[in-house]
Amino acid sequence: MMKRIFAYSLFVLLFSAVGCGTGTHKGNGSQSSVSDTGKAVISFTEYEHDFGQVKAGEKVTCLFTFTNTGTSDLVVSSAIASCGCTVTKYSGKPVGPGETGNIKVAFDTSGRNGIQTKTITVQSNATTPVVILKITTEVININNN
Repeated sequence: MMKRIFAYSLFVLLFSAVGCGTGTHKGNGSQSSVSDTGKAVISFTEYEHDFGQVKAGEKVTCLFTFTNTGTSDLVVSSAIASCGCTVTKYSGKPVGPGETGNIKVAFDTSGRNGIQTKTITVQSNATTPVVILKITTEVININNN
């Protein structure tokens, strides 16, 4: 199972490098040491978000909320979007057991048309170190009825 997740993550990263450019992320850059006692577990309330139909040129955002359901501090080390049109933001601070955190995702529809699907690869110190989130939208160009 881990090999499959790793292979899929590698594919997504390679695809994003070729397909649309690299995404950007804004963490605070700080990483704290994590205790070797216990394990962090990251559990998202949703793994996919659909913005529905949006007008071309709009910037839309959503929050992916997660909970640390493990017994050790959880640290998100990166959240990389599959396209430069998508930007992520997260605190990078440790999330204690039972606490929640979030990753803000902003998608710029400028220059886009039709169905758009983007992924966000989240890496952390959790027992599942790589999680793939997905956003979807249909961009409507109001000049092309």
